[in-house]
Amino acid sequence: MKKLYFIFNLQSGKATIGSKLGNVIDMFTKAGYEVTARPTQERLDACAASKYACSMGYDLIVCSGGDGTLNEVIQGVMKSEDKVPIGYIPAGSTNDFARGVGIPKGIIEAAQWIIDGKPYSCDIGSFNDKYFTYIAAFGAFIEVTYETSQQAKNKLGHAAYILNGLTKLKSIKSYHMKITYDNETIEDDYIFGMVTNSSSVAGLLSLNDFLLDDGLYEVTLIKTPSNPLDLQRIIHSLLNIDIDIDTAYIKSFRTSKIIFECDEEIQWTIDGEFGGAYKVTNVCNNRQAIELMANRE
Repeated sequence: MKKLYFIFNLQSGKATIGSKLGNVIDMFTKAGYEVTARPTQERLDACAASKYACSMGYDLIVCSGGDGTLNEVIQGVMKSEDKVPIGYIPAGSTNDFARGVGIPKGIIEAAQWIIDGKPYSCDIGSFNDKYFTYIAAFGAFIEVTYETSQQAKNKLGHAAYILNGLTKLKSIKSYHMKITYDNETIEDDYIFGMVTNSSSVAGLLSLNDFLLDDGLYEVTLIKTPSNPLDLQRIIHSLLNIDIDIDTAYIKSFRTSKIIFECDEEIQWTIDGEFGGAYKVTNVCNNRQAIELMANRE
């Protein structure tokens, strides 16, 4: 019998996993797995649990929670010698990674998606000494993802991010940065930057031509606008994918490795959680570093 280690966060999103827990365990048992269940107890508990599962010879790790819970599991697997495939049941507020991969929204449907799926190799990003699944970002609005209260997320969904973001408009900070990638160096003032491997960021942006396993990340940089009107043009350009990107302020490209340097510490978010503050940040794509159970059909 195959062994499955089930890591779940009972506090994620609207706590819907709790009411479906018995059904999910029953589904995996009927699919031929001996299931060990582990509810997370504190921050980074999912990281420790996934490392344990890798060291004990489990055949599959399934995690349920938000993007932050998935990130912790990724951290644990990436730091393990034997990397176990991962199945993901999204139960958070936005579930950006799940949306990009095509995982069903319903918990029962997502569990069946894992059972019917096969291991699919995915890129994982290195972020200094950490790892991330789908986004690393700095600058304007990044604090919104981890400062918006869970209660507001549950009640308002994506609107909570927008409303909280509007309160930050008057405090947008500009950073003078040197950015190096693919033997090219650019230097300018920026209010925002992100390195992504997803079709959706905070449920707002849509990137349609990305691949999870091509060894490349999509980079978007936003230069400091000259006035409030230019800032509104930038926001309008980002949120309306049917119009042309404002290339005067928005620069986009693909790369496998990028270095950000600044004279002051910059706060980052990785996978929707606070990622630390750094003067120098090295981001690298680890191509096909993990296996995700996915029903690609």
